[in-house]
Amino acid sequence: MSEVMKNYAAIVLAAILVNNYVLSQFLGICPFLGVSKKLDQAAGMSVAVIFVMLLATAVTYPIQFFVLNELDLAYLQTIVFILVIAALVQLVEIILKKYIPALHASLGVYLPLITTNCAVLGVCISNIDNYLLTKDFGPGFAQAMFNSLGSGLGFLLAMVLFSGVRSRVDKCKCPECFKGMPITLISAAIVSVSFMGFAGVVDKLLGG
Repeated sequence: MSEVMKNYAAIVLAAILVNNYVLSQFLGICPFLGVSKKLDQAAGMSVAVIFVMLLATAVTYPIQFFVLNELDLAYLQTIVFILVIAALVQLVEIILKKYIPALHASLGVYLPLITTNCAVLGVCISNIDNYLLTKDFGPGFAQAMFNSLGSGLGFLLAMVLFSGVRSRVDKCKCPECFKGMPITLISAAIVSVSFMGFAGVVDKLLGG
């Protein structure tokens, strides 16, 4: 494997396992807790988030590189990124409503909530902080896109995994005071702790 491919593979694996935005950085908790009751909804929501993350990075990275930095308007980053993400979510909602109405109906109010999903904004800002370090646009943009892909896949993994956990938890008997959201939060904490075991796994797998 070439060094470039190793680098991209490391970025994706790190975003999925080590720096998982939901289970390690605790971003995107609202949809994580709200849409993980059913596997089909969790998977559908995750695919929409992946799509939005990739689109948001593809749009916000050039805006930061060619517009905000060039015009000394970097302080407007958060506002501009939120507006871009909101517009992209509206686009995704229109597409789903037209071509996949069943998924659009099942997601309900949670689809517009992607606009306020801090994981999407977090990915865009993280890409700027970590990969906008060179005057050469190409390599940094490619790394940012791979990071967004890995972050989206990490979100999908967390949603699908926790959906399975919740289906088991709902069938178990627990004290009355733990029923509902308390046992859900405890389960999420245990799943999150389990991901600490992936620390260093990327370097070992890729011989870093």
